[in-house]
Amino acid sequence: MRNLPSILGGDKVREKPFPRRITMGAEEKKAVQDVMESDVLSAFFGSPGELFLGGPKIKEFENNWARDFGFKYAISVNSWTSGLIIALGSVGIEPGDEVICSSYTMSASASCCFFYGAIPVFADINPRNYCIDPESFEKLITPRTKAIIVVHLFGGVADMDAILDIAKKHNIKVIEDAAQAPGVKYKGRPVGCLGDIGGYSLNYHKHIHTGEGGMLATNDPEIAKIARAIRNHGENTIETESPENFVNYVGGNFRLTELQAAIGIEQLKKLNKYVVTRQSLAFRFTEGLNKIKGLNADQNDLENNAYYLYPFKYDRKVIGLSRNLFVKAVLAELPDPIDFEDTALAGGYLKPLYLNPIYQRQIAIGKKGFPFNLNKGVKYDYSKGISPVAERLYERELVLSPLIREPLEFSDIDDILTAINKVVNSAGQIREAFPEVNDDIVDYV
Repeated sequence: MRNLPSILGGDKVREKPFPRRITMGAEEKKAVQDVMESDVLSAFFGSPGELFLGGPKIKEFENNWARDFGFKYAISVNSWTSGLIIALGSVGIEPGDEVICSSYTMSASASCCFFYGAIPVFADINPRNYCIDPESFEKLITPRTKAIIVVHLFGGVADMDAILDIAKKHNIKVIEDAAQAPGVKYKGRPVGCLGDIGGYSLNYHKHIHTGEGGMLATNDPEIAKIARAIRNHGENTIETESPENFVNYVGGNFRLTELQAAIGIEQLKKLNKYVVTRQSLAFRFTEGLNKIKGLNADQNDLENNAYYLYPFKYDRKVIGLSRNLFVKAVLAELPDPIDFEDTALAGGYLKPLYLNPIYQRQIAIGKKGFPFNLNKGVKYDYSKGISPVAERLYERELVLSPLIREPLEFSDIDDILTAINKVVNSAGQIREAFPEVNDDIVDYV
């Protein structure tokens, strides 16, 4: 029964659960306790003065982040979604402006535009790095294009030289969404601040975290000033500005707490170790996958990737099974996961954003079509087919593994590879038992 696929009743390759990711240690617990004993859990004050920029832990966390990454300014926020909103505001986005976004990413990387009445325009992605394709980007530029949001997806890096050259030629602001790529460098420079402004997520599922949270990064003092104002009720500080600088100073409470900052200070110390661990596991994974016909991990840049997730491509014609049946059969060989982080393989990632109802119906704010109706006579195309690479990956080609993290070891990766090999070698039996059907596309959550 050992050689019979588990999906057909055979023995599993592995019964033992994969090790859980433990994110909080003694250092974080002590840091939190110290803040608790101080009784100052947040020191922000929403008006001009010393505490407009937060308390001692906020400032220490931001200073450490800027120092470690080599940025001039790091600005903590209560989520990276808030960070994206702030980033757009800080580069001067206005109603009716167009912002070019990746079609294949988390929703906030485009919906952040709506907070300023801007309109997302979706670019296709490069099939090698899963990030915005510079050629697709340039074709979408109009006189209304004011910014591009570049997502460094799965921990890899976009083709920034080409993107920055195009943006400079057309006077377009560049915002980097490096939520999944902290600690990664592009030609020796850390991503997240190659453009005008960028940042990172400190959500629980990320490499390091503060529960929820984020960090903006920029080298531009004016952008940093506006970003800090939007973070903390900037309308209360506008009296100190000249009239020409009154743009986008309406703010909110997008502030991180002293408790979260204290955790972040300790987490930041561990980031490099985590990234190196993931790169090592990815090397092992790639080495094994590239021995299997029909699976392709060659596109992964092992040294310039933080590996939030491990992506590889699946060729149905070679393997002989639909992508999702392949994933289902591999999962049957391994222990049942408790949650997504314990799942060996998943297919599809997220549906291309423009296929979601908010774009199909072109109604974001209110009932009258705002902001899509702001530019009279302009028809925005969100039809299926505008990003063929993203659609192809979503529907049938992309496979992801969240099990590319600490504290896994090579032996754990080897068990996944053994399960994959077993399924590939038994594809004929599995196909006979499960008549060919179309892929059942399952969104990543």
